[in-house]
Amino acid sequence: MNEKERISIKKFVLSGVALVGLVSIAVLAPNVLQVIGKISKNKKYNRKQQVNRAITSLSKKGLIEIEKRGNQKFVRLTPKGKQEWARYELGDLEIKKPRKWDKKWRIVIFDIKEKRRKTRDILRATLNRLGFIKLQNSVWVFPYDCEELIIMLKSNLFVGKDILYMTVDKLENDRWLKNEFGLK
Repeated sequence: MNEKERISIKKFVLSGVALVGLVSIAVLAPNVLQVIGKISKNKKYNRKQQVNRAITSLSKKGLIEIEKRGNQKFVRLTPKGKQEWARYELGDLEIKKPRKWDKKWRIVIFDIKEKRRKTRDILRATLNRLGFIKLQNSVWVFPYDCEELIIMLKSNLFVGKDILYMTVDKLENDRWLKNEFGLK
């Protein structure tokens, strides 16, 4: 099994747990196995064993916690696991660009405390990957509507009050930004 498949298994386990909250391993495993069957062409390894390894690995890393109730085992995301899941989810984001620019700038301003540095770094990396341009460390600009995406970022990163989204009609000395984004 290659590294991409290993990461996908962990991603599907985290996503399954994140979407349900507290989930039985007996319920989680078949769903993950089904997805793995679709993404993997390699039949040489035991998929159920790989899911169990992924669960064990995620538990050792502190991303999920395993809880026993009678004969059943349940898993739930830890706060660290929620952050990791958000990082995976954010990697799948993209912004659809309209044909014509509406001549408005979207500005994202954030103030995330030092104790949440990883979250701040994830946010910066995500904004950069999506094509935002940094005006200052915590001030980023984009020419197209992305309010829904910012709402999702706030939710996934648990930083609702720490991020401000603005739409502005005029931005001083914006010629260089227009050039950067290829706008007229």
